[in-house]
Amino acid sequence: MPQVILTVTQANCRCGYHRQGERFVVGELCPPLCHELWHCAYPLVYALQNGAVLDYGEGRAAAFDVKCPDGGRVVLHGEAAGE
Repeated sequence: MPQVILTVTQANCRCGYHRQGERFVVGELCPPLCHELWHCAYPLVYALQNGAVLDYGEGRAAAFDVKCPDGGRVVLHGEAAGE
C-alpha cells in the first residue's frame, strides 16, 4: 500500500498533544494522531493510498490540508510519498 506523509503545519492543540513540525508516515497502521483529527484526515489518506488526485488550491495534486474539528487548532498537511 502506498505511503502518505502527514505533517503538522500549525498547532495550537488545546491538550498539547500535537506540535508544529511533527511528521508521520502512514502505511498499514494508523499514526498516533488524536482520534478527532484522524477522523477528518482518514478519508483523504485512504484516497491518496489508492491513487487519487485531489482538488488542492487552484489545481489538483496528491496532497491535502485538513483542520482539526476543534476550531481548526491543528492543521495537518498530507501528501503521497514521493510526490
